[in-house]
Amino acid sequence: MSIETSNVVACIDGTDISMAVCDMAAWAALAMQAPLEILHVLDKSAYPAKPDYSGNLALGSRSTLLEELSELDEKRGKLALEQGRLMLEEAKQRAIKDGVAKPIMSQRHGGLIETLEDMDDRIRLLVLGKHNEKLGDHTGSRLENVVRTMARPILITTPQFTAPKRVMLAFDGSKTTRKGVEMVAKSPLFKGLPCHVVMVGENNTSNQIELDWAIEMLGDAGFDAPASIIDGEVETVLCDYRAAHNIDMLIMGAYGHSMIRRLLVGSTTTNVIRNASVPVLLLR
Repeated sequence: MSIETSNVVACIDGTDISMAVCDMAAWAALAMQAPLEILHVLDKSAYPAKPDYSGNLALGSRSTLLEELSELDEKRGKLALEQGRLMLEEAKQRAIKDGVAKPIMSQRHGGLIETLEDMDDRIRLLVLGKHNEKLGDHTGSRLENVVRTMARPILITTPQFTAPKRVMLAFDGSKTTRKGVEMVAKSPLFKGLPCHVVMVGENNTSNQIELDWAIEMLGDAGFDAPASIIDGEVETVLCDYRAAHNIDMLIMGAYGHSMIRRLLVGSTTTNVIRNASVPVLLLR
């Protein structure tokens, strides 16, 4: 499936942030004129398709107990499927209210990453939620694993959805962040919004040439593109600039080996997402 006809895919899990994920994905789908697919994955580790307790019991009534345990797990699995179905229906109605005419509902049984890899050819943009209280544990690790694994743009939203009015693109002049500028310039997602370009580093001629290229590229695409070169620590500079200019969304490249990329290696991936009080779009 070509990228022009691929879907905006929203991953929901039934937590409080699911509706914000749905709203963000609906906003993106409408802006990109792309189909919206809302996905719920029933984790196979919590709800295996065929639980196997053989070898775990060494009791006289082994067969009876195995049957009872299997029946309980079957009931739990059916309840989880029904809960997921109701969750998807609620999300569908939310998306329709947001303006999406025909959202697509998908429910899968398996691991999240394996499911997303299987769907890769129809994902244009993947929308996930950030659970502030859980980043750094299993939820944070799962989010980081998705970022590392998927080769599609990933939009990570915060618990409250607000349509962005000003976005900021982290830029360092590398080939990969140039690609990010080109992707933003071509995408309909941010049309009509100011796109601030922030380069972290020394304010010298070389960096200014790179920044001028980004300004021209975005300007030619119709963007108002305020730009700055600021020396300092990348995370601190980006955070301070965002707060000072009321930026609603941070756009970063999640590839390459540049200064920006080093933020997305190892545990710092989780740190960037945790410390951002606005949605983060990771371009691939």
